[in-house]
Amino acid sequence: MTDLPKQRVDTPTNFPPFEQPCPIRDVLDRIGDQWSLLLLESLAPGRKRFSELGREIGDISKQMLSRTLKQLEQDGFITRTVYPEVPPRVEYELTDLGQSFRGPMQALVQWADANHRVIVEARNRYRGLD
Repeated sequence: MTDLPKQRVDTPTNFPPFEQPCPIRDVLDRIGDQWSLLLLESLAPGRKRFSELGREIGDISKQMLSRTLKQLEQDGFITRTVYPEVPPRVEYELTDLGQSFRGPMQALVQWADANHRVIVEARNRYRGLD
């Protein structure tokens, strides 16, 4: 039996690190949180200021609004533009990536709206509340 030279085998540790190895879970973790879809939906018609977004969403704290906007900007869904005015004006809008998500987002929103009653009824049956 001859000894073959050992070859390097690439394993996931040889590749650049990702926060999440599963692309589906990685993306759904972001857009599936409590606020991201609502903010993306709110920005679909066009750019808005921080205060406008806060009023539209209603029950989101300023801290959570700021954090979610930063995460969406980090992931490339939105852009943040600061205007050199006094007081400073900041506007947010969807990027091309954010715009490309509008179709799937609308389908999800419509599906959720059409099936919400059925889902609530199933939850109640499961809990014995029907």
